[in-house]
Amino acid sequence: MYVPAHFSEDRIEVLHASIRSAGLATLVSMTADGLIASHAPMLLVPSPGPFGTLIGHLAKANPHVRTADPAVPALAIFHGPDGYITPSYYAAKKEHGKVVPTWNYAAIHAYGTLEVFDDPARLRDIVTALTDRHETPRAQPWAVTDAPDGFVQGLLGAIVGISLRIDRLEGKVKMSQNRPAADQAGVIGGLRADGQDRLAEAVRQAVSV
Repeated sequence: MYVPAHFSEDRIEVLHASIRSAGLATLVSMTADGLIASHAPMLLVPSPGPFGTLIGHLAKANPHVRTADPAVPALAIFHGPDGYITPSYYAAKKEHGKVVPTWNYAAIHAYGTLEVFDDPARLRDIVTALTDRHETPRAQPWAVTDAPDGFVQGLLGAIVGISLRIDRLEGKVKMSQNRPAADQAGVIGGLRADGQDRLAEAVRQAVSV
C-alpha cells in the first residue's frame, strides 16, 4: 500500500482498535490461477504478539479454502470511515480556487500466513467469540447456545475456520492532514453540515483541530 508519511499510522494499539471497529475483512490470497478474495468478519486476538492473530470462518464450499497457496502470505484488508471531500469545504476555494475533490479514508492491511482448519471444537469457539463480540452491546444478546445444539452442529459442518497470524501491519489514515488548518476546519464543519458526523470526527482526530 502506498502510504505517504503524513498519512501513515503505525501505532499498534490504534491499528488494533481500527480492526476491531471495522469487523469485516476482505481476505486476499494467491492461488495457482491468480488472486482470490473473500469477505468475512474477523476477530482480532492479541496473541501471539506483537501484531496478534485474526480468526474467522468461511463456507466449506468457498474455493478460497481449497485453492489458497499456504506458501504465499495472505492479506486481510479493513476499512475505516471514508467519504467524498468536495472542494467547497476548503477556505482555499474562496482564496484562489486552486482546489480539487478528493476522498478521505482509513485502511489497515494485515499480512500473514493463512491457516484453514475444521476442528469442531475450535470452530464452535470461533463462532461463539464472533457472536459474543457483536451481540454483547445489545440489551438482550443472542447466544449460540440459544439455538438447538444439533442445528448448530450441522452448520459447523458447513464451514471451515481461518486463522491469520499477523506478521506485518500497515495503516493509512488519509484525513486532510496535508491541507492547511483553515481547510481542515472547513472539511470538519462541512462534513458535519452534510450529516457525515463519523467521517468528520475521524478528520478531527487525525488533524487535532
